[in-house]
This record gives sequence, C-alpha cells and structure tokens, in this order.
Amino acid sequence: MDLLVSKGSRFGGFVLLLAGSSCSLVGGSETTNPVLFPEPNVELRLKTIQFEPLHWAFIAPPTSTGRVDELLASPVMRDPEFQEAVDDWIEYWENAARPWFPEFLRRMSIFEEMVDSVLDAKELPTSLRYLPLIESGYNPRARSYASAVGMWQFMPGTAREHGMTVAAFVDERRDPFKSTDAAAEYLSSLYRRFDSWFLALASYNGGPNRAQRILRQNARLEQPSDSLFWALRQHWPRETREFVPKLVGAIIVAKNLESYGYEPPERAPPFRYTAVKVPDATTLDVLAQAAEAEEDEIRWLNPELFRGFTPPGEIYELRVPEGQGEIFTLNYAAIPQGERMTVVEHSVEHGETLSHISVKYGISVRDLQAANPRARPRYLRVGMRLTVPILINR
Repeated sequence: MDLLVSKGSRFGGFVLLLAGSSCSLVGGSETTNPVLFPEPNVELRLKTIQFEPLHWAFIAPPTSTGRVDELLASPVMRDPEFQEAVDDWIEYWENAARPWFPEFLRRMSIFEEMVDSVLDAKELPTSLRYLPLIESGYNPRARSYASAVGMWQFMPGTAREHGMTVAAFVDERRDPFKSTDAAAEYLSSLYRRFDSWFLALASYNGGPNRAQRILRQNARLEQPSDSLFWALRQHWPRETREFVPKLVGAIIVAKNLESYGYEPPERAPPFRYTAVKVPDATTLDVLAQAAEAEEDEIRWLNPELFRGFTPPGEIYELRVPEGQGEIFTLNYAAIPQGERMTVVEHSVEHGETLSHISVKYGISVRDLQAANPRARPRYLRVGMRLTVPILINR
C-alpha cells in the first residue's frame, strides 16, 4: 500500500491519500481488518509519497458568476519551487509584516466593494483585489522610491497613457476610483498582450517593454505562458521575479488569518460620497465649511488634490460626505468669490522658513506644505519657488 501522507507546512497542511500498493508487516501476518493504532512492530514501507497543499483548494474557488480565477488556477501554483518562493512570502506576511498587515486589511475593507465591482465588470481574476494590498497597503497617498503613486502604484507616464491627470494641482493616481478603472484597463491590456497572468503581472511590475525584451532574448520561439515566466525567473529583476509569489503569499495569509495568528481585522465603512461641482480654485478648509464637514474628511475623500485646493480656471468635481451635496451647494454659493482663494508664487529668500512664509501670507503651515509636497521644511533653497494658496479677503 502506497500512502500519500500529510506534512506540516505554511500552506496549512497536506492531503492524506491512499495510492494502493504493498505494505509489509514485520513480525505479523497481513490482515484485511483496519488497524487504527498498530503495534510498534508494524513497519510501513512507503514507496510513493506525494504532497498536495490544502490551501490551493481554498484560494481559487469559482466567483459568484461561476468564473474560475485564472491566476490562482495556474498550473505553476503546483510547482514545488514556486511553492517554496510563496512559502518565503507567507513567512514575511505572517511575521515581518505583522505590525502593519492588519491596517492594510482595514484599508482594503474600505475599497474592496468598489474594486471587486470594477474587476468583475472587466471579467478579471478576483484575486487581483489583493494587488493594491501588496503595492501600497491600499493607501491612496502611497509614494514609492521610484515615484510610483497611489493604491495601484502608477508611474506618471503609464498613468497619463490610461487617461489619468498628473499635473501641478491634481494627481489622479491618488484617486481610488479613477486609478482602479485605469488599473483594470491596464491589466486587461497586458493580459491580451501576453496571454498569461504571470507575465501580465511581471509587466505591471517591471514594464511591458522589459518583459517583451526578456522573452525575445531568451525564449523567442516559445509561446508566452505562466510556466514560461517561471522557467525564465532568473532573467527577471528580483522584484519582478518575486512579485507573483509575494501576491500569492499575501492572498493565502489574508484568507486564513486565524491560521497565521491574526485576529479578524477591524472593518472600516466603505467609501461613500456625494459628488458636487466647484466652479473655481478653492482651498479645502473653505470647501469643508461649505460641506459642514471636517477638513480632514474632505482631504480623505479627495486625495488627488495634493496641493490643498481645487485647480484654478476649471470646474472641478469634488467629493463631499454622502448626503451633503445640497447643503454644500447652498453654502458654497453664499461665499463671496474673493473669499474662496487665489494662488501666488513665492520665491524663497535667505533665512526664510515655511513658518515665516505662512505668516507673511496669512495661511497655515499645513496648507503651505500641502500646496508644496516636495518642499522639505529644513532644506528650502534660496530662489526656490513655492505655490501659495491665499484667501483674498482674509
């Protein structure tokens, strides 16, 4: 009798199966009776041992529409070396990331309904909902060392190619709705190009041109596939090579929190808002007053307004707390135009600090910093130009 035996693993255990063959009993005779607790002199000679991780059965169920998650159903998921790579990332998410992983999951609960809806509309794998989890911790304001920004970590050029505004006053990479729409379209286009979710994700991380170059140089005659990505793994930059294992590791831990020592995460209310029109540049504190809301709430609902005011010279669609649209419109119309704001440019002089400049123009240091996110308070250079939002009649 051959046995497929169980084994402890970070994947949560393995299936115990019978394969059928021979089993010899040392010092005893064969019997057809079941033996639950054999005597010590019983020796099992195992000719075939196969391990199958239980978790793969749980992380790739059909969606509510009956579609199979094509990423998690990939045959590469059963490759032992791929599983070892995933195991390393499970250990990371279980241990090193423990201080911040619950907060990542809490933020995910804010946006997951919206993200799932977009992915479903595009018929994309549901597992891609975990991509912002590993990219940014679902933080709309996240910025990488390489200047990728937002939940989905778009570079400026890629963002503009997919219809997002990246400009002096607005950075839509920070907009959770517009960036999610753009990410879904981008991922769809990458999958159409490579016909492989592993290659699509490698391209998302490292760029499609680099992916195409690696394939051309090392596998010109091969059909693109998940298996090809993994076979060529030594040719990818380390971050790209680890990208899919990192994602799968996060999925496994997130779907089995208690198995990895996590309490069920605190769930935040979903992202809800009412859209209103703002006819000209207005600082966020004035907008908050009109909406009868806290300024921090307006900042949270509109993370793309990284300079602290709506762009001048255009009608801007602003998010206010759900149900506050009508009162905002009434209150805003009552604010004289001269009390909304204007923008001036200030050239830093010798000895000036943000505090000096904010006092000079009668604004808060916080608003000055919001309008100039790249200005480092301790390292202002003489001649550096700062954008200063001011209220004319204040």
